[in-house]
Amino acid sequence: MTALETLSESSCFGGVQGFYRGASAATRGPMRFGLFRPEASLRGARVPLVVYLAGLTCNEETGAIKAGAQRLCAEHGLALLTPDTSPREPRFPGDDASWDFGLGAGFYVDATEDPWAGAYRMFTHVTAELPDWLASFSIDTARQAITGHSMGGHGALVCALRLPSRYRAVSAFAPITNPSAVPWGQKAFSRYLGQDPRAWAGYDASALLAQGPFPGTILIDQGLSDKFLERELSSEAFERAAEAVKQPLLLRKHPGYDHSYWFVSSFMPEHLRHLAQGLGVI
Repeated sequence: MTALETLSESSCFGGVQGFYRGASAATRGPMRFGLFRPEASLRGARVPLVVYLAGLTCNEETGAIKAGAQRLCAEHGLALLTPDTSPREPRFPGDDASWDFGLGAGFYVDATEDPWAGAYRMFTHVTAELPDWLASFSIDTARQAITGHSMGGHGALVCALRLPSRYRAVSAFAPITNPSAVPWGQKAFSRYLGQDPRAWAGYDASALLAQGPFPGTILIDQGLSDKFLERELSSEAFERAAEAVKQPLLLRKHPGYDHSYWFVSSFMPEHLRHLAQGLGVI
């Protein structure tokens, strides 16, 4: 079991919001994460887990501080895990040259190209390593749901579609649903996964969905005043794939809402209800 360092713990809605650090084999360095535990977990009850994946430039604190999820998690008896968005050590040349690649922009893939393959294995960190780290808490990692925002929405959809037996429910806020076809994804995938677009399909939600549906309704919210909508987030390919495989999809488009956490926090209660229903707690 990985020894975890407690960075901080604060009482929150009857539970505890903590931030912790562990030595990651997947990313070959220390990784931080946030974890909210509701009151039942503090009493020793094993509670279901919601994973929230944040977007570009964010870290383990972003969703925990800005998304407004703890109150609803406390009401539903859910733990909330907020991972970091990339390795922070070791460092590679050019990993901080731009805001949409490298530090804060791991894209939740397991890189295959040098030098990134040496540490940028965020898919393994999120789906396998972090659940093992939670063994020291009263968390039932056999009951997980997942959500995320932007790059994190991409990550949530990919994790759920690749591992449908692990995640019982999934949702996303303004996700990158077809990264192989947009600049953000092409920039990241060509460096992390190589120049052949065929190698990207395993981390493209639209391509994954085309192989078969997720066993449950996928909830997506998108703001129509989002400045990234047309260039980076266009969901047409994902909608076509959903229609082709008869995937239940609730894609809601909201006039006036942008890409910010004002948008995320506005609809977080509905997403947590959706995830709680999938986990069977309401």
